[in-house]
Amino acid sequence: MIFAIDEINKNPGLLPHHTIGYKIYNTCGMSNIVMSAIVVANGQEELLNETPCSGPSNAVAVLGHSGSAPTMAFARVIGRFQVPVISHFATCACLSDREEFPSFFRTIPSDHHQSRALAKLVKRFGWTWVGAISNRNDYGINGIEAFIQAALEEGVCIEYYEAFEQSEPVSVLAKVVETVKRSTSKVIVAFMSNREVKVLAAELSKNNITGLQWVGSDAWITDSSLSDSEGRDILVGTLGFVVSRANIPGLKEHLRRLHPSQFPKSQFVEHFWEYLFECSLANSTNTARKPCTGMESLQKVDTYFTDVSELRFENNVYKSVYAVAHALHALISKGRNSSSNNSEPIEPWQVLQYLQKVDFMTGQGERVTFDENGDIFAQYELINIQSITSSTIHTTTVGLYDPTLTDGHQVPVSVCSESCPTGKRKVFYKTKPVCCFDCIPCGEAEISNTTDSLDCFTCPIEYWPNANQDKCILKEIEFLSFSEIMGIVLTCFCFIGILLTCLVCLVFFQHRKTPIVRANNSELSFLLLFSLTLCFLCSLTFIGRPSEWSCMLRHTAFGITFVLCISCVLGKTIVVLMAFRATLPGSNVMKWFGPLQQRLSVFGATLIQVLICILWLTINPPFPNKNMLYYKNKIILECSLGSPIGFWAVLGYIGLLALLCFVLAFLARKLPDNFNEAKFITFSMLIFCAVWITFIPAYVSSPGKFTVAVEIFAILASSYGLLLCIFVPKVVIILFNSEKNTKRHIMGKTQKDIHY
Repeated sequence: MIFAIDEINKNPGLLPHHTIGYKIYNTCGMSNIVMSAIVVANGQEELLNETPCSGPSNAVAVLGHSGSAPTMAFARVIGRFQVPVISHFATCACLSDREEFPSFFRTIPSDHHQSRALAKLVKRFGWTWVGAISNRNDYGINGIEAFIQAALEEGVCIEYYEAFEQSEPVSVLAKVVETVKRSTSKVIVAFMSNREVKVLAAELSKNNITGLQWVGSDAWITDSSLSDSEGRDILVGTLGFVVSRANIPGLKEHLRRLHPSQFPKSQFVEHFWEYLFECSLANSTNTARKPCTGMESLQKVDTYFTDVSELRFENNVYKSVYAVAHALHALISKGRNSSSNNSEPIEPWQVLQYLQKVDFMTGQGERVTFDENGDIFAQYELINIQSITSSTIHTTTVGLYDPTLTDGHQVPVSVCSESCPTGKRKVFYKTKPVCCFDCIPCGEAEISNTTDSLDCFTCPIEYWPNANQDKCILKEIEFLSFSEIMGIVLTCFCFIGILLTCLVCLVFFQHRKTPIVRANNSELSFLLLFSLTLCFLCSLTFIGRPSEWSCMLRHTAFGITFVLCISCVLGKTIVVLMAFRATLPGSNVMKWFGPLQQRLSVFGATLIQVLICILWLTINPPFPNKNMLYYKNKIILECSLGSPIGFWAVLGYIGLLALLCFVLAFLARKLPDNFNEAKFITFSMLIFCAVWITFIPAYVSSPGKFTVAVEIFAILASSYGLLLCIFVPKVVIILFNSEKNTKRHIMGKTQKDIHY
């Protein structure tokens, strides 16, 4: 690129009175790629060259990237600002979409042409039974799908198709190797990068899988790094297409003039220079080597850096620089004043317009022009890997591919029925020949992934067809998670309830010696507050991905904590009845329900629920289940009850205690006392029963994650009902109406002592 720019700046016939500048970015990592493209396009970058420049700092064109996926990442962004992007190596056919990539051009043919060329190649050699492997990215998947489509049209059958990435787990690569090992085809069409080819070849070599004919894509077939691959020997004999080799006069001399002083901040040049001459530069941290003398030169050194015998993709870079230069020349010549002193800033959108129209010949006689999609004419060399040593890869050209030579005339279409696309299948007519057929869509859970398919295939139970019905995709997984809005809201209400309960407990503890706290059985009150905290907490076990432990915990924890809670309320209700009974002359009833009896009643009632839960978990416990019956295209992750009898026994026992508590509190609601706790217990139990009676039909009829949400709502609503009805009135009196927090006021109309 630098050589081409220097050549253009010295050419008086191209861009006279103007010079081209550049900024090179190290685009290591996808985030750096997008960031660099945005910075270079928006004009925020400071100019760091020595030559004063009157133009703006924003770039009028971006050259790169070499990969399809990174190019797509930033071309989508800066293409919306009409900044031209010209790639020398991004071959994915998807980049030809002008709607998605409106400013993209390339000086390398699209994979659309390469895929068809590969299909014609295997057909030419009579290989009608082949396997296909690709990267699991846009480059690999789009390229191999285009090949498979073209191969089917040529009458070539695909035995298998596998895709993987080097970064994926070893098990994925092992699956690919096992597929190749079990296959009967002897030809592999590999549409992938050099990284994946190296690891795949190494693994096949380890498993002694040899005797395969490789057909490669241009991304790896001439890559020099294959020479250090462990399985390089099995790649010998590979055939594949690559862009034509070129000769660029003057480039070799330009490369030999390289010196670290030209790029003092470049770590790449520094490392290269020190490695080649085995010396240490002045600013280097490597002190193990002898200092460089400054007389080192590339003029008489032969290295891969100065080797210009295989200029293929470098020529694409050369052509892309000249394409921008010719677009700028046409823009300045036809629509602008050529004087640099009074010319207006050049905008990228102006360059984009003229770039679409460029049509010129390079000094080597190559024509450079772009079609309406920004693509260049397709022409390939067919090369064969002759040998691979530990240092070099030897290839030879064995043929050429030029689609324009065979497509001089449009072939007339003469078919009875058009081909059936993927997602449909053929249906033949009884009274017509087999060339005449109809195409009908596949069934609801079926796909067809080849054209002219005779049958549709049912997706596995955990998969569902995509919109085009040509691929099975995993069904959507549904469960109530902490990250969705419903889960967040319920979690917040849970923690609010815990906070309120702790605050009430703190108020009661600080005022534990006041009449209103003592009169309402402080020991049972604190135990009730503790059980309410557990009730709020147990609702959290219903949120999140169901597991074996969470399924067993959520229902049993809920059942036991609620029984503990209701047992405390029941104990307080009985205490109220006994206390008023004890005020009658000669009554000694409180000795039958003192503190010890209260503790035993709570423990006994809770123990029964514990035994029910133990029996449930022992006989048939709840377990995580994938419900695929409610929705056709979704999988509901839920907790199956295991034994419904156990679940309803737990609920039934809670309901029995709640009903008993409600009846006793109702009977005691009119006892003469200014602060009769039975009134509040009655109201809280009324809310509790109403919530859980409503819960049953809602629980049965709610689908998916809403079933869990209904259960959590019932737990929170009943817990809040108990907290607000029983404790809030007392807290209000303690904090804001302290004059009512006296023994006289609590005694009220009876004017008799209550034993508390």
